[in-house]
Amino acid sequence: MATVQALGIFLIFAVCVVLMMARKLPTILALPIMAVGIALVAGIPFISSDAEQFTIAKDVLEGGAMRMSTAIAGLIFGGWFGKVLTKVGVTHTIIRKAAELAGDKPLPIALAFLVVASLIFAASNGLGMVILVGTIIIPIMISTGVSPITAGTVLLLANGIGVTFSIGTLGVYIDTLGLPLETVTAYSWLCAIPLIVVAVVWIVFSVKFSAKTRKAWAMPAAEPANEKNVRTIALISPIIPVVLVFAFKMPLVPAILIGIVVTLILSTPKNVIQLVTGAFVEGIQETAGATALMIGIGMILKSVMAPEVAAVLQPVISAMIPKSQIMFVLIFGLLSILAIYRGPLNVWGLGSGIVALLAASGMNPVAAMVALRLDSNVQAVCDPTNSHNVWVSDFTKVDVNEYLKKTIVWIMISTLVGLVLASFFVSI
Repeated sequence: MATVQALGIFLIFAVCVVLMMARKLPTILALPIMAVGIALVAGIPFISSDAEQFTIAKDVLEGGAMRMSTAIAGLIFGGWFGKVLTKVGVTHTIIRKAAELAGDKPLPIALAFLVVASLIFAASNGLGMVILVGTIIIPIMISTGVSPITAGTVLLLANGIGVTFSIGTLGVYIDTLGLPLETVTAYSWLCAIPLIVVAVVWIVFSVKFSAKTRKAWAMPAAEPANEKNVRTIALISPIIPVVLVFAFKMPLVPAILIGIVVTLILSTPKNVIQLVTGAFVEGIQETAGATALMIGIGMILKSVMAPEVAAVLQPVISAMIPKSQIMFVLIFGLLSILAIYRGPLNVWGLGSGIVALLAASGMNPVAAMVALRLDSNVQAVCDPTNSHNVWVSDFTKVDVNEYLKKTIVWIMISTLVGLVLASFFVSI
C-alpha cells in the first residue's frame, strides 16, 4: 500500500510540473493543489471531529498558510524598503553613477552593473525591482555593444547573487529548517562566492567573444528616470539592513525598518509621510506574488511533514541522504538541474518539503540548507518558470529557453564547486 501511495504522490508532482512547464497551471495554484493531493493520497482526512487529528483543512490549509510567517514578513518589509529606495532616488542614482564610471566600454559597464544590481537585489528583490533595474541597465548595456542575451543574463546573474544575501529569502530557510538566523547568514558567502566567480567569467567570455551590437533603445515611458541625484552619502542605504543582519545578527524586520529610517535621514525627501505610506502599499502589491508562493510552500511543508506522508516517503527520502562528502557533492551537484521547473530541489516548489524531510530523516540541517541554497542558484538564474526570467525574455526579445541554454551548464558548475567547498566545512 505504501508503495502505491508513494507512486501516487510522485505522479501528482509530475503532473503539476508538466502543467507548469506547459504554462497551463501557475505555480501559485500548483503548490496548494500538490499539498492537498499529497495529503489525500496519504490518507489524511479533510476534516475530523477529533481536534487532535491532523487534517487537510486545519493543518495543511490553515496551518500551512501561516507556516512561512517569518519569510512573508521579510518579503513584505523588503518590498517596502525597495520602494523607498526607488522613490527617494537612491536606486536610479546608483545605476547612473555606475554607468558614468564605467564609460561606454561593454565589459566594464557589464561588470559594473553586475555589482550594482547585485547590491540592489540584496536589499530588495522581486519582479518589481527586477523590472525597475532592468529597464535602466539593459538598454544602457545594449547601447554600448553588449548583445541583448548577455545584457539580460547580467541582470539574471545579479538577481541570483543578490538573492543569496536577500533578507527576505533568508526567512525561507529559517522557517523551512528551523535554523537560527545567525546560522543561515554564516553560510551565505559560501553559497555566493562560486556564483560570483562564474558570473564574472561568463560575462568576460560572453562580451569578449560574442558578436558586438550597438543600437539605440528608447526608455519605456512607464519607467521615467529620476533626473535628480541624491547626495552621495545616501548611496550606502541599500546595504544598511544587510550589514545589520549579517554583521550584528539583528532580526529581519527591525533591520529593514532601521534601513528605511536611515534612507530617509540621508536623502531628506519631501512629503515623507506620503512617500513612506505609498511605498508600503506599493511594496505589498509587488510582493503579493511571492507572498502567495510562500503560502503555497507552507502548505507543502505541512503536507509532506505530516506523519502519514512522512511514513510513505521515508524509504525514498532515506535513500537520498548522502552517506559521505563525495555523495553529498554528487547527489546535489549532478541533480541540481531538478531545481528548475519547481522541481524537487527547488525551495520555491516541492524542494522545501523534500529538504525538510531530509533533515527530519537524519541529514544535518545545515548541510541540507547549504545544498538547497546552492541548487537554488540554478533556479534563480536559469528557471524559465521564474517571472523575472519571463520578463527579461520579453524585454530583450530573446526566447526564455535561450537563457536556460546559455546559463544552465555554467550555473551547475558553480553549484558543483560550491558543494565541493561546502563538503570541507559542513558535516553531512
